[in-house]
Amino acid sequence: MADTLEDFERSEFSFEGATRTVYRTGSGPAVIVISEIPGITPNVARFARMVAGIGCTAVLPSLFGEDGREPAMPYVLASISKACVSREFTILALNRTSPVTTWLRALARTEHERCGGPGVGAVGMCLTGGFALAMMVDDTVVAPVLSQPSLPFPVNRAHRAALGISDADVEKVVERVAAGVCVLGVRFTGDKASPPERFATLRELLGDGFVGVELDSSPGNQHGHRKGAHSVLTEDLDDRPGTPTREALDQVLDLFRTRLLV
Repeated sequence: MADTLEDFERSEFSFEGATRTVYRTGSGPAVIVISEIPGITPNVARFARMVAGIGCTAVLPSLFGEDGREPAMPYVLASISKACVSREFTILALNRTSPVTTWLRALARTEHERCGGPGVGAVGMCLTGGFALAMMVDDTVVAPVLSQPSLPFPVNRAHRAALGISDADVEKVVERVAAGVCVLGVRFTGDKASPPERFATLRELLGDGFVGVELDSSPGNQHGHRKGAHSVLTEDLDDRPGTPTREALDQVLDLFRTRLLV
């Protein structure tokens, strides 16, 4: 069943000629929730409501797809195809930052001015997973979360280890972490779209400034995670107390509490 998003405030945000729909719910410091493919699904909206529930303003930019629609496979494939031909997303190129992150950084600055607080949180998922890292170029972003980051597509060894941002942006991220910003990443161990080499790169670059949470999805795992488990915070979330995905979700929310609600 589709999510009507009726409990979200809807507006438009424009920057450098690009105008997109933005949804907001809650109050307090802003967290930019960047949806995964195929778009703002009911479970992405559900996650945003959880963010609002801890005392933050959840801000959902609509980058692709039909807002509120369920993620049926033909719809998912159509959204991937559109993203692959869009100039806004750097799908395969190494050491390049997706252009859309410039618009997202502008949105984060605006929401910081609107909502106040010590800064802004950012959550990227799947195709947008690494965008929270790229947004750290601005000092506004103080609580970045990478959920199953999948760009660049892991077509070979170099791509599997790549972060999907430029060398200059990597240098800035390293500087921000050295200054005290913590980067949180979450993924399933068997997720081929978000390979372990990517987290290994982050650990090598950022040391203790990167917290990588990897949930066991190997065959026969004790928690019953499916072989193709991918979306830690949304489609594959089991939020019953004590489950690994619930614990990962709690770590994400705790990051926002400690970095934004002070």
